Amino acid sequence: MARWCERCAGDLTRVAVAFSGGADSTALLLAAQQRWPDRVVALHVHHGLQAAADEFEQHSGRFCEQLGVAFCTQRVQAMHEVGQSPEDAARRARYAALGAMARTQGAEWVLLGQHADDQAETLLLALSRGAGLPGLAGMPERFGREGVHFGRPLLDVPASDLRGWLLAHGHAFVDDPSNTDTRFTRNRIRAVLMPAWQACFEGFRPLLARSARHAAQAQRLLDELAVIDLALTGEPPQMAQLRSLSRDRQANALRHWLRASADVAAATAQLDELLDQIAACTTRGHHIHIKVGAGHVERDGERLRYTPLL
Repeated sequence: MARWCERCAGDLTRVAVAFSGGADSTALLLAAQQRWPDRVVALHVHHGLQAAADEFEQHSGRFCEQLGVAFCTQRVQAMHEVGQSPEDAARRARYAALGAMARTQGAEWVLLGQHADDQAETLLLALSRGAGLPGLAGMPERFGREGVHFGRPLLDVPASDLRGWLLAHGHAFVDDPSNTDTRFTRNRIRAVLMPAWQACFEGFRPLLARSARHAAQAQRLLDELAVIDLALTGEPPQMAQLRSLSRDRQANALRHWLRASADVAAATAQLDELLDQIAACTTRGHHIHIKVGAGHVERDGERLRYTPLL
């Protein structure tokens, strides 16, 4: 926690911890309370997606009462829409709730309990999906969303260390039964692939984390280049100016524009088709209408436009 604060946040006057009642968030809450006594609030999101959700909420409230930490809870509707994954729907609902509660509580930061195992799983999942640099960069240790700062102080700490510390000190926590459900890809990675990597490459977690940091550094450089190129093309991008760039720089600029302006990521096939259409769009009658995320990239005169689905 101290090392993360030196890098990312410094001292905080009011800090929130996303607290599910599980081992990771319990260790994080205890560390935060030790560092910032009387300045911590625990935020619990009740997704209502499983029968044990009420029990998790009750346990979390009791634990915070015993610890002397303020407790705030919010129930959300995390049902996914057509074309949206259940995991993505739950994640968006969770961040929206955490942001709203943090603002209400006057917290500058919301701390999240992801650890070194989560980071390794994220990288392996990204590799299995053929992800680009944003995916291979893994989870950042700090980022902004919903009008607040989010931080992950435990990314260098293995899950076994967190659980071992809690058990050694007699701290109670709950186990989410969905974490062992191998219908979910991440859980299969945790149950099958992670032990295999451990058997072949003992101590692989920090090495994967190092690779993720290298990818994140490379992505930051690409983002800086995209800002330079979008200053030339304008935002939304003008197609004639885009065509003056190499295809790789066009792709990089378009990815950045879509992510920054609409919070969407184009699939490789979608981006390739868009680049082909931009190259061919040299007449007034050429039409562009390509689905990206929950919307479409379209031609709007000499520029591109992203239109979300209503």
